[in-house]
Amino acid sequence: MLFLVITGCGSSPRFTSNESKEVKKSRYEDRKSNRDVKKPDPVIEDEFSNSPVLESKTGVASYYGDKYDGRKTSFGEVFNKNDLTAAHLKYPYNTIIRVINLMNNKSTIIRINDRKPDFNGRIIDVSYGAAKKLDMLKNGITEVRLEVLKWGTD
Repeated sequence: MLFLVITGCGSSPRFTSNESKEVKKSRYEDRKSNRDVKKPDPVIEDEFSNSPVLESKTGVASYYGDKYDGRKTSFGEVFNKNDLTAAHLKYPYNTIIRVINLMNNKSTIIRINDRKPDFNGRIIDVSYGAAKKLDMLKNGITEVRLEVLKWGTD
């Protein structure tokens, strides 16, 4: 009997690891659902595939993803690493650009929704999703040609 009283009065943790996992999961789900709500309409490649080129530049591109996924861009959108977006030093937000990987000739059409710092001589930082389509994940950086198809407005 004494054994039952002693073990029955033992302390039990108020918060279990399952509860903390649920809290973490709900925070992630909230962040994910907010991203889905604020996510802009995706750029449809067919819409711009035959657009005239308004400006063309060549240079080095890099990509960014996990570290910034779920954070706000300088444009105020929530960054989704899988969207076809990019950061550029000067191009106006919502500028539509065809990016061509000059090493393998793969291309994708992206939208500018962020600013990038001016370092290492890179002309654009594309999202992980764009880098995947350009087949540049392994190298991390690659020589590209940017073709402006539609100017955005700030």
